[in-house]
Formats: sequence, C-alpha cells, structure tokens
Amino acid sequence: MKLTRAAEYAIRCVLYLAKRPFGQVVSRREVAEAMDIPMAFLGKIAQGLAKAGVLMVRQGALGGYELALPPGEISLLRVVEAMDGEILVNECLSRPQECGRSSYCAVHKVWDRARGQFRDTLSQASFEDLARQDSCPENAAAPCCIPASGSR
Repeated sequence: MKLTRAAEYAIRCVLYLAKRPFGQVVSRREVAEAMDIPMAFLGKIAQGLAKAGVLMVRQGALGGYELALPPGEISLLRVVEAMDGEILVNECLSRPQECGRSSYCAVHKVWDRARGQFRDTLSQASFEDLARQDSCPENAAAPCCIPASGSR
C-alpha cells in the first residue's frame, strides 16, 4: 500500500495545524509555504478534510484553516482515509463476493489481519501525539519548526 500525494499533503497540513493553538485560523499561504504543499492542491485537500470533519475552511480576508476537532481526537487513519478512502491491502478485501476463495483462502486471512493491524496502528496515532513528537532537521526551513502549542 502506498499513500497518494494527496494523503501525504493532508497529513502535513493537519500536522502543521495541530502544532498551533486549537482554534487558531492559519492562512492557506502559511500552511502551503511551511509544509511545501502547492497552493492549488492545498485547496482541494482542505475540501476533502473539511468534508471528513477534520478541519474547517474560513473564507475572507482573515480566512484560512483551523482544525474542527482537538488534535488528540484526530487520528492518522482518519486523515489518510479522508483522502485515499478505506485502506485495503488487496482487491479481495474490497470485493470478497467476487473471489470465490475468500471464505477458505489462507492468504485472504493474512491480508485481512494485516489490514486490521495497519488500520489499528494508524488509528492509535493521534495528531496531538504526532505534533508533540515531530521535530525538524536542522537544515529544514524554519517555518516548519514551530513549537507545539503546549510549549508556547
């Protein structure tokens, strides 16, 4: 399984917002520049995240993005699946009725177990924890290295 570029950018966007005080509106330009996300693509990503209830889009001169939920209530799984849809490891998991072997196939059971473990891992990773653990390499652009909201 490989994440799409949209999912990767969505993770960057939510992580950046998670490092800000909850409820703070951050401009689209700031998020795009700090997290190296193309402006045009960020708008599309934000729509998907808003539809999934992860962030709110504020219009107008003082507009931008803010998290719809506290970072501790947003999982990595929620963001990934908001952009890429349900995580499936193999085609037989998405349409078991089309595979006559699903009920007894040993490999199907492994795919299903792997999918469950992967989803569990992502669901346990909250953006509060990720923001607290995130650190920038010394050679990274300064804007990405903002302190977590709890350390201000």
